[in-house]
Amino acid sequence: MHIRSGDNAPERFKKNLEEIKKLKVDFFLNGGDSIHDASYDSVKRETVTELWGIWDECLKPIQSYEIYSCIGNHDPWWAAPSHEDEMYGKDYVIKRLKIPARYYSFSKKNWHFIILDGNNKNISLDDEQYQWLEQELDKLPASTPTLLMSHYPILGTTPVLVGGGHSDFKKLKDRFYKHKDKVKVCLSGHNHLYDKTLYNDVLYCCNGAMSGFWWGKGDKDSAGPGYYLETPPGYAILELFEDGTVTNEYTRHPYL
Repeated sequence: MHIRSGDNAPERFKKNLEEIKKLKVDFFLNGGDSIHDASYDSVKRETVTELWGIWDECLKPIQSYEIYSCIGNHDPWWAAPSHEDEMYGKDYVIKRLKIPARYYSFSKKNWHFIILDGNNKNISLDDEQYQWLEQELDKLPASTPTLLMSHYPILGTTPVLVGGGHSDFKKLKDRFYKHKDKVKVCLSGHNHLYDKTLYNDVLYCCNGAMSGFWWGKGDKDSAGPGYYLETPPGYAILELFEDGTVTNEYTRHPYL
């Protein structure tokens, strides 16, 4: 989302949420970078406070829905005066996103959902998290359809084009293949590009960005107003079926 005060971004964001509500969705998955940017060394406390305040205000149209978020690289404030500061790092983001931990899981009907934190060395899962993921997949009953979401693409076309993918993609790919009866789809954001890649019957979807070109008009490489490269600003709607099949369709939004 990269929500911020400029370019009428909050109102455009809220209009999109109203459009999505008309589709009678069950819940929301947020792929990270909820606020515009707390990660740079020059960012001050007042800016971080303001951005999260805008985020809270923007979510009011969907306050009756469940929202499952992962942490994006632009969400944590690393320039806090000390590591003990309550606003420093990932713990504060967890609090503001109202998620249980930096990585976690939940179930809906017969589907299982695993939310990952790739904000570690070289864009990867740390050892503790990887062991948790192994255990999480191992304990699931056979053929439990499973969706995973990381802020960063695990596999796909967009990391080839612009980088920004998981460095541990081979390790994760191998783990998913071991559980090929379970792992059905992996979602990501980060690259602001739309891409669907099918590998070993796992659908890897990098689902663009509602902010498109960071809520701006674009640049010389933009295929249209608000586009990042050839991807327009938009959002994805997923349908998850009882038999483990899934559809993932990206919609360009009109609020430029």
